[in-house]
Amino acid sequence: MDKPMIELIDVGKKYMMGETEVQALRELDLRIKAIEFVAIVGPSGSGKSTLMHLIGALDVPDQGEVLLDGKDISRYQENELAQLRGRKVGFVFQTFNLIHTLSSLENVALPLTFQGVERDEREERAADLLEMVGLGDRLGHKPAELSGGEQQRVSIARALVNDPEMLLADEPTGNLDSKTGEDIMDLIEGLNRNRGMTVVVVTHNKRDAGYADRTINIIDGKIRNGQQGKGGED
Repeated sequence: MDKPMIELIDVGKKYMMGETEVQALRELDLRIKAIEFVAIVGPSGSGKSTLMHLIGALDVPDQGEVLLDGKDISRYQENELAQLRGRKVGFVFQTFNLIHTLSSLENVALPLTFQGVERDEREERAADLLEMVGLGDRLGHKPAELSGGEQQRVSIARALVNDPEMLLADEPTGNLDSKTGEDIMDLIEGLNRNRGMTVVVVTHNKRDAGYADRTINIIDGKIRNGQQGKGGED
């Protein structure tokens, strides 16, 4: 059996909403192999985004263990988690999260600034990635000058600039029309198939889930009906 890249063991996570305690995840177990493409699906409030945050070291569980390459990161301090994210994980979000005063090139290069990379190398790497995602002629354009699909391509290029091993995408086509959404999912699939990236996509969209090798259905903080194959039903 292949050793998992990501393993969650008996994980639980609670949040407070006002004075109400919400159990987002309950005694959850999950394994994801390297170079696997996994879709996490479920209704709003099911815990799927919380699960992605734990996988991506954006948060830690209240109980259980989160193992990344066999190391338990569930007790890491925030500075250790930040270093881990910078090395291992790229994030893509539904709302793009671009800085509107910066150009496409500057948005993509920005994470490298925090890594201490020299300006010439930052710009070269950012330009190469924008070319790869089909925006080689949009380097100087700011987000307001780009379509939604183009903005999402910029955010994907930014997610790749640190050469992460894993891409996490939270509703990556949620703000896009159907055709543009397909183009974005084709791009994400290519990163998995051609570049060997581990990909985890959180989605409501059955079409998007159909791109994955495996679909994980989550309801009320638990995985329902195990882990299903490519294009599994909700």
